[in-house]
Amino acid sequence: MDGPGSEPQLSFSFRDADLSEATALGAAADTALRQTTFVVVDLETTGGRARPGADGLGDAITEIGAVKVRGGEIIGEFATLVDPGRAIPPKIVELTGITTAMVRDAPPITTVLPMFLEFAHGSVLVAHNAGFDIGFLAAAAAQCRIDWPRPPVVCTVRLARRVLSREEAPSVRLSALARLIGAATQPTHRALDDARATVEVLHALIERVGNQGVRTLGDLMSYRLSGGRNTGPNGGQGIRAKRSLARGLPHRPGVYLFRGPSSEVLYVGTTGNLHRRVGQYFTGGDPRGRINEMVALATGVDHVECAHPLEAGVRELRLLAAHAPPYNRRSRFPHRWWWVVLTDEPFPRLSVVREPRRPRAVGPFRSRADAVDAAGVIAQFTGVRTCTSRIGKGGEHGPACPAREVSPCPAGRGLDAARYAEAPNRAADLIDGLDDAALSAAVQRVADLAGRTRYESAARLRDLTASTVEVLWRGQRLGALAAVEELVAAAPDDAGGWHLTVVRYGQLAAAGRARQGVPPMPVVDALRGGAQVVLPRPAPLGGALVEETSLIARWLNQTGVRIVCSTGVFASPHRSAGRWLHWAAAARSARHAASELLGEAHPAVQETLRGPGVDRLGGPAQPVLPGRQPFGMTG
Repeated sequence: MDGPGSEPQLSFSFRDADLSEATALGAAADTALRQTTFVVVDLETTGGRARPGADGLGDAITEIGAVKVRGGEIIGEFATLVDPGRAIPPKIVELTGITTAMVRDAPPITTVLPMFLEFAHGSVLVAHNAGFDIGFLAAAAAQCRIDWPRPPVVCTVRLARRVLSREEAPSVRLSALARLIGAATQPTHRALDDARATVEVLHALIERVGNQGVRTLGDLMSYRLSGGRNTGPNGGQGIRAKRSLARGLPHRPGVYLFRGPSSEVLYVGTTGNLHRRVGQYFTGGDPRGRINEMVALATGVDHVECAHPLEAGVRELRLLAAHAPPYNRRSRFPHRWWWVVLTDEPFPRLSVVREPRRPRAVGPFRSRADAVDAAGVIAQFTGVRTCTSRIGKGGEHGPACPAREVSPCPAGRGLDAARYAEAPNRAADLIDGLDDAALSAAVQRVADLAGRTRYESAARLRDLTASTVEVLWRGQRLGALAAVEELVAAAPDDAGGWHLTVVRYGQLAAAGRARQGVPPMPVVDALRGGAQVVLPRPAPLGGALVEETSLIARWLNQTGVRIVCSTGVFASPHRSAGRWLHWAAAARSARHAASELLGEAHPAVQETLRGPGVDRLGGPAQPVLPGRQPFGMTG
């Protein structure tokens, strides 16, 4: 556990744990991780001193919680309060909720410790901040005149710091890691809950190192104890000795893949010159410790030659999605998008989902909160209901919808399914870019609020509307590309030739190059004849990777790119959200100007986009703050 004191004085150090592992591991080092039994333990105590200090006083255990796991399955749990034989300090009571009265009738440590050691016999002990928990257990064994068995110990604090970068995990406290991995159990400063959370952290960390050749308990211990720059035999010299892996690579653009001992993909990159870029990894001078570590693990380098940088970029995205290489930053921060869709029911409403099963959707969003905000704006100005009760085909909206003064349901009351259908139809037309009346109404509402001197409400709606305009336009722009059956485009290659691209339903289907002096159209015909067959799925962008379609759209917008031919119309809808981009840009500018005037270099998102402010209807107007007008000085 994280120690309850700010500066715990421990008699058991991480070095002690390492020595204990060295003596106890033995033949167990070759045991596969999936066959290894772990006992994840957490303690609550009266303080941070495992053994008596200079004043002759020490602290005692008040609760033990442990979970036994093997192969990812829980096979047993151990939990009990322990009588520490003294009063529990008020600060500890406030932290853990364990009072002196609760432990008065609990068994003493002399009774509990033998039972715990029997429960954990033959297992690997795991703890979050193992120096704290194992130190207290070892001290309790000495107090009870029991020989400490010195089992192998894994500290999830040290393992997390070894596996995760500080950018990914600024803090390795148990609560922070539980949030990072999305653990089902959150720490509560109670032993069993914290042990259960630590189990999920352990499994997530083992999953992360599994594709780095860590297969056995010995591998895990070695991996946890190794670290720093230039990992591997002889440090940088060992890395430089692997330069032969770069031999034979062409001086061409493409994608390269570093592979590990089990042929697993460790890292994927893209470059304009495969031979030069891959060779740079073997100089031993890269300041990035994780990259040197990756090169030290690598046993081979594969490559895919590409016709031009766009093809290389697309192939890199596909390989990252397929392999999730552990040393790629984008694998550590995967883009799991959120979308807003209309539900399929007699009285549709807007729902936020991960994987839409129909093409019509608003998005993508990086966070669920942003998706909820956009859904709220769309519902407010199209009349789509926000109440969540299901209404049958023969019912009507109203009876099951609670009346609220704050944020009332936008849908009219007493509407049957036929009359209510006008609202979801308006929302569908807005999403498809066929009708932007809802955006016009939102902009007008911003002006009305400002005219009534409700500047904070106007600013909140301004920012929400601007975000909604931008995400609608992004989806409409990418959707227009994904709707085209086939599009062929060409870009000059700066050498008198052409980079050629065949795009089908928003995905790269073929790529090639017509060098200077080579007629490009025969090359185009050959590319079209051998292009990949793309079958769109009932999903946004036809199921294409959002990143891939975005990359292609940006490439098509570059200066000099020409559309050679197309089997369909590649154009944005006439009433798309793109018509409001200038307004949205002015709104963004006003927001930044307001934050500067208020001295907010980095305004909090929740303040500008999700503030819970409510107009005081019937009361005094909101105060006028500098720069809080809907468009401020720059609007």
